[in-house]
Amino acid sequence: MLPFSQRSRSLGVLVALETIDANNTVLTPLRQDKNLCKQILSPNKYEMENIDWISCKEFTIDLGKEQIEKYISMWELNPSWLYSLTFFQEKDVEFHKQYHYRALWSIPTPRTPITKATACVYFVIEISKIKPQSLPVEVFYVVESCRLRHRPGKTTFREKWLKDIIESKTLLQETINF
Repeated sequence: MLPFSQRSRSLGVLVALETIDANNTVLTPLRQDKNLCKQILSPNKYEMENIDWISCKEFTIDLGKEQIEKYISMWELNPSWLYSLTFFQEKDVEFHKQYHYRALWSIPTPRTPITKATACVYFVIEISKIKPQSLPVEVFYVVESCRLRHRPGKTTFREKWLKDIIESKTLLQETINF
């Protein structure tokens, strides 16, 4: 549940800030505050960052790699994260071609420059065989060990996803005795 709700009125905006008291009763004081609503509902604050993807006719494997690197650079990650982006494979499907890339992530340190665990993010760029070639390529990415397809501009990448993968791999390695 959001900490606030908003309703439009012809004379302004009514904001309800919800709080819970000691008896778990929801208290909802209402007040009219246009400036607060402008800050809360500002479209720039909640816009998903994305890049202008190239058109299908302009696509090359190297240009696709550059576009993915540009998109990754927009993610809000700790600068200690490093990645290596490689072209993985090309698949010819009935109505489109898919170009697969793999971004391999780790956090090397002076103490352990070769990390014990890494996390992968797999990118797919699709070139339609049916749609006009002037349209932009379609892009989605999948985080390792997760089936959910994320689309640039629709999902905000979370650093936590990478941390969770590395943590689970580290825990698994600790359970295995050689």
